[in-house]
Amino acid sequence: MHNLIFPTDLSDAVLDPYVRMSEAQLVQTNASQPGLFIAESPKVIERALRAGYRPASFLVEEKALDHDLTALDQEMTNNNTHRWEQTPVYVLKSGLIRHLAGYNLLKGALAAMHRVKRPGLSAFLASLSSEHPRIAVLENVVNPANVGAIFRSAAALGIDGVIVTSDSADPLYRRSSRVSMGTVFQVPWTYLDCHVWQDKGIKLLHELGYQTAAMALRHNTIAIDNPRLSRVDKLAIILGSEGPGLRAKTIDQSDFTIKIPMTAGVDSLNVAAASALAFWELGNQ
Repeated sequence: MHNLIFPTDLSDAVLDPYVRMSEAQLVQTNASQPGLFIAESPKVIERALRAGYRPASFLVEEKALDHDLTALDQEMTNNNTHRWEQTPVYVLKSGLIRHLAGYNLLKGALAAMHRVKRPGLSAFLASLSSEHPRIAVLENVVNPANVGAIFRSAAALGIDGVIVTSDSADPLYRRSSRVSMGTVFQVPWTYLDCHVWQDKGIKLLHELGYQTAAMALRHNTIAIDNPRLSRVDKLAIILGSEGPGLRAKTIDQSDFTIKIPMTAGVDSLNVAAASALAFWELGNQ
């Protein structure tokens, strides 16, 4: 039995998470809880459910109702999600749902999902299962599409976990999770307050047994295929902001400064592209 609800107007308050609430407002939906995020497209919803995220509600197009309910039924059953009939399913007619921003591009179900509390740095790193972990640190990477693309590369190319500084774009923003194709729900990750990171982030990683490799353009860089990097027991690859790159303090305190050799007078790549090359060379494939 499904809890089907048929709003007839986008002004209905039950649709606020999908229609009117900003990403920041969704995070603050419940002050005592981690808040909500929106998962767009069936593939992203599927991966969120598989990762154990709980849905607060679903939004589907009326003409796709039977198809979407069948797929969601299967996924909810497979993942032992709480009783299906407790979850509101908002069903909108085609003429109404197509007024939602981005729906004509994405199509398919949407879901408002409950966030989960992220572990602290020590607990997070201790939870990684690899004997020789490779992690990525995103320092002030502010473009959600780049964050999503980095996560997709991390999932595909053997990165065991990701640390996201709080001044970076949220991996659970709609665009981040969509560009990642839901891999933000597969790769272990946590936040680190940007002020803590700036003050003592490298020191904390060193204390937890990690050596750090800053991706930056400096005179003393080494290539990403340098054998010294493959011999490191625990390695953190640090990626910086799209414009200015990594902070000078981060580079100065890192054990290595690494570069991707390039030709034709090009001195840098987009951070998402650079991450893919670095992860291919340094990850645990």
